[in-house]
Amino acid sequence: MNKRALRAARGKCFRAAAGFLLLETMIGVLVFAIGVLALARCVERCLDVESAKVSDERARMALENRMAEIEAGAVFFETGKEEKLKGMFEGITLAQTRTPLRLQDENKKELEGLFQIQLEAAWKEPSGDQSKVLTFYVFQPR
Repeated sequence: MNKRALRAARGKCFRAAAGFLLLETMIGVLVFAIGVLALARCVERCLDVESAKVSDERARMALENRMAEIEAGAVFFETGKEEKLKGMFEGITLAQTRTPLRLQDENKKELEGLFQIQLEAAWKEPSGDQSKVLTFYVFQPR
């Protein structure tokens, strides 16, 4: 072969190798981009879960506070009472229901003043409406 044919053959091999290198690079960038998008989606989900956790903890704390107030006698428990909370618990609506329980002691005497209290905290999240319920018993003899 002469020098000119040898150079032409080398040039074709070099262009084919360069084209293959470009294809490899493009595939690598595509795989990296897909990985970055998947990681971004995971981070978004983590932020959503953390936000839901914080809201759930606030609702639990509101329920526990109201239960302590009722048990201490600081708040009278009523049936059908619903209120929108303020301050730290802004955005939470607290509903309470009271159901008298009819129980008898060992002498078949009816116990009066025993109630089942159900507290429900409801709030809105970007994913939809959420609620949490707490049920407990209170004895208030007459």
